[in-house]
Formats: sequence, structure tokens, C-alpha cells
Amino acid sequence: MSSSVEIVSFGEMLIDFVPDVSGVSLAESPGFIKAPGGAPANVACAVSKLGGSCAFIGKFGEDEFGHMLVDILKKNEVNTDGVCFDKDARTALAFVTLKADGEREFMFYRNPSADMLLKETELNMDLIKQAKIFHYGSISLITEPCRSAHMAAMKAAKEAGALLSYDPNVRLPLWSSAEAAREGINSIWTYADVIKVSDDEVEFLTQGDATDEKNVLSLWHDGLKLLMVTDGEKGCRYFTKNFKGVVKGFAVNTVDTTGAGDAFVGSFLCSAAKDFSIFEDENKLREALTMANACGAICTTVKGAIPALPDTAAAQKLISTSSH
Repeated sequence: MSSSVEIVSFGEMLIDFVPDVSGVSLAESPGFIKAPGGAPANVACAVSKLGGSCAFIGKFGEDEFGHMLVDILKKNEVNTDGVCFDKDARTALAFVTLKADGEREFMFYRNPSADMLLKETELNMDLIKQAKIFHYGSISLITEPCRSAHMAAMKAAKEAGALLSYDPNVRLPLWSSAEAAREGINSIWTYADVIKVSDDEVEFLTQGDATDEKNVLSLWHDGLKLLMVTDGEKGCRYFTKNFKGVVKGFAVNTVDTTGAGDAFVGSFLCSAAKDFSIFEDENKLREALTMANACGAICTTVKGAIPALPDTAAAQKLISTSSH
């Protein structure tokens, strides 16, 4: 099976406990729904849902939740040859507050969780070396030994000729301070070929206005093929060496923004894996970003991340029924 893997997504998968009532604090919430989460795992599922071939690499607790999550990956046809289990540590949990507007706050249980304990010796290097695209976030950079495993995997993928895709996915409560988060996220910035950040993340990383292009372009580095900024329902902005622009988003009835960025990234990586010329061909890039915007939008119309991920038909239907 692993002979056909084009995209490898590296990092954490955990269980989000989402209140069954929106707009209340964690303390006030009468009950919680279990939802699989973790950005790199969401991206892997998003790719598979759209017909791409994807593997997930990460570590789980040797516990019921860990096995449940790996089963979810398998059900979503994500390759799990790079997955391992830790008998001493638990699978990570996060309690998520859904505010009335669908935005989220997080409280994490990871001290330390199994995903943080992935060691370099546990990496499936054969899987990593066959990736056309190697995708990762920044949460795996926070603590050792996972940080060293992340660096080793990234370098091996790059040496084997993979395109490196980075979505920092800022989760401040997991870092010791805002400064540590900025520093950690920036420490691998120049390795990436493709970077996706949200408008909020631009604001956090540059400590300036996300709508100011000067600020956005301070995130550019010379080795970059593409910088994407997602602007929520407004759509996204893109910057390459030769062109830049805006692709409008889609108006939908948003109930939960969880996983929208991951649906966007998964869709974009699917398009890129099929045709690397999208980095030079603006029309192809805009088409891929329109598809990515549609996938992100659809994902916000259902609670949870993985259950809300669209297939190609749903995304194409939204594009064809929208007036832009």
C-alpha cells in the first residue's frame, strides 16, 4: 500500500472534547462530544477524502483513545505505516470551547502525551523518503524528543526531493510564552517551500496588521515557492516570486471553524501533488485555491473537523452554485 503515498503529514493527533452546547464556557458545558483532531491528522484525512494518497506519521498512547484514533485514520484510508504507540504515555486530549460565532478556545491535557515522545529512531524513513510532499506544523517542535524527530524527518524528506509544506497552526497555550512560540515557529521557517498562515497568525508572528502587505511579506523567504494567507470567509491571499493576488471565499452557514484551515491545506496539497507547475502558472494556482477555499468553507458547516471534511463532488458543487 505504501508504494503509492504522495503526501506524508507529520505531527499530532488527539481527541477534542467539544461542548454539546455552543457559546458556553467549559465549566458551564453540560456535556462533551468526542471529536478526533490534531491539524496534521486532519490534513491527512482531508487529502484522502479528496482522493489523494496520504500517510500520517505520529505517536499515540497504547490506550483505547489511541487505537480509536488510528482506526479513524484507517477508515479514512490514510496510510498508518508510520504510526507507533507508547505504552507509558497517554493519547493527548483537548477541551475546546465553541464560542457563539463558531470560534474556539483550547484547554490541553498533555503532560507529556504520547505524540510528544516520538523519537527519531521510531520514524519510518522509507515512508518519508517516498513523499512528494512532506507536511507538518509547529506543535511537534515544542518538546524533545519529538522536536529532534521532526527535524530529522524534515531533513530526510528534503534530501529525498520532497516539497516541504508548513502550517504553523499557532496554539499559544502549548508554548511556555508567546515569545517562545514565535521563536520556535520561526526556527524552521526557511526550510519550507510552501507556507500557509491565517490572518491571525500573520498578526501574531509579525506583531503587526495582517491586512498590511508589508507585514505579510516580512514572512517571505528566498527559498519559498508560495506563501498563502487565509482570511476566513473572505478567502485567501497568495504570494509567489512572480505573482500575487486574492481568491474570494464562499459564503456558508458557519457552525464550527475547527478543521477549516486543514481542509484548505489538504485540498491545496492534493492539487499540488498532481501538478507542481501550479507554483508557476497563476491560473492553475487560482483554480487550486478556489477549490481549497470551497473545502475550507464546507468544513465550517458541520461540527468537528474530520466528519466535516468534504469530498471533491461537494466542493465542486459549492463552486458551481456560487456566483463568482
